[in-house]
Amino acid sequence: MKAPMHRRSFLTLLGASASAWPLAARAQQGVRRIGVLMAYAEDDRDYQGFLAGFREGLQKLGWTEGRNLRIDTRWATAELDLIQRYARELASSQPELILSSSTTTTAALLQETRTIPIIFPAVIDPIGSGFVASLAQPGGNVTGFINMEGSIAGKWIELLKELVPRVTRIAFVFNPVTAPYFEYYLSPFKNAAPSLSVEAIAAPVHNLTELESIIAAQAREPQGGLIVMPDPFLNGHRAEITSLAARYRVPAVYPLRYYADSGGLLSYGNDVGDNYRRLAIYADRILKGIKPSELPVQGPVKFELVVNAKSAKALGLELPPSFYWRADEIIE
Repeated sequence: MKAPMHRRSFLTLLGASASAWPLAARAQQGVRRIGVLMAYAEDDRDYQGFLAGFREGLQKLGWTEGRNLRIDTRWATAELDLIQRYARELASSQPELILSSSTTTTAALLQETRTIPIIFPAVIDPIGSGFVASLAQPGGNVTGFINMEGSIAGKWIELLKELVPRVTRIAFVFNPVTAPYFEYYLSPFKNAAPSLSVEAIAAPVHNLTELESIIAAQAREPQGGLIVMPDPFLNGHRAEITSLAARYRVPAVYPLRYYADSGGLLSYGNDVGDNYRRLAIYADRILKGIKPSELPVQGPVKFELVVNAKSAKALGLELPPSFYWRADEIIE
C-alpha cells in the first residue's frame, strides 16, 4: 500500500511542479530586452517625459513592459567616465537593442559593440561622427533620428537680431568635451555672422564657472548676446544657464524649447519628444528582425519657435508683431 501512495504523492508533486514551471518559463519566454543609455540626470523631467513617449509608442505597437518587454535604463548625466562605464555594462548584458540618447553615448556604445543594434533619437552629424556610412544606407549596427542641421545656426542669429536689433556681438557657447561635433554648428555660425553685421565669438566652456565668465563678459561689453548650442552638458544645466543669462541681462537664443520653459528668452529647434515617439517604430521593426542597416537615418520633422514673454519684459524688450503669429508658443 505504501508504494502506491508514494507514487501518487510523487505524481501529484510532479504535476504541480510541471504546471508551475511552464508558467514561469512562459513568462520569460519571448520577453525582449532594450537597454537605454541617457546622457542626462535621472531626475530630469523632460527626458523622463521623452522616454515615456518612447514607451507609449512601443505599447501602441504591442510591446508591454512586464509582459513581453523589459527596459533597463542607465542615467549617466554628461560625465564621460560614467557614460563609458554604463555603455560597457549595457553591452555586456547583451540586450536585443540599445537606445542611445546622444552623440556622446552613441560613440561610447560603439566602442563596446558593433553587433547589438543601437538606435538614437537625437544624434548630431552621424556621418561626420563616423556612426553611419550614409543617411540612406547606414551600414553597421546603428540608425535613428538626427538633431537639427548645422545651418540652423544662421537662423539663431537672425532670430536674436530680429528680437534684439542692437546686438552686434554674439558668443556661441559649447562644451568641446561633450560636444566634439561643435564645428558642425560653429562653422555655419561664423559664416552667417558677417552678413548679419554680427561679430561671431566662439566660446568653449568646460564647467559652469567658465560659462558664467562668458556670460559676464558679454554683459560687460555693449550690444552682447548669446547662442547656446545643443550639447548634453549645456542641456543638462539649462536651468543654471537661463538663470545666469537673466541675472546678467544678456539676451540669448537656445536650441530646444525646454530652455524657454526654464526661463530662457527664445528657443528654436526640433521637437526632441517627437523624435523619441517616432523612434518606437524603429525599435519595433528591429525587435521583429529588421537590421539597423536597413533603416535609413531620418531627420526631424517638427520644429518649434517658443518665446518667453516674461523674460523679454524683464530685459526691457518688446516682442515684434511678427513673433506673435510665427511663434508656436508664447509663454506669458
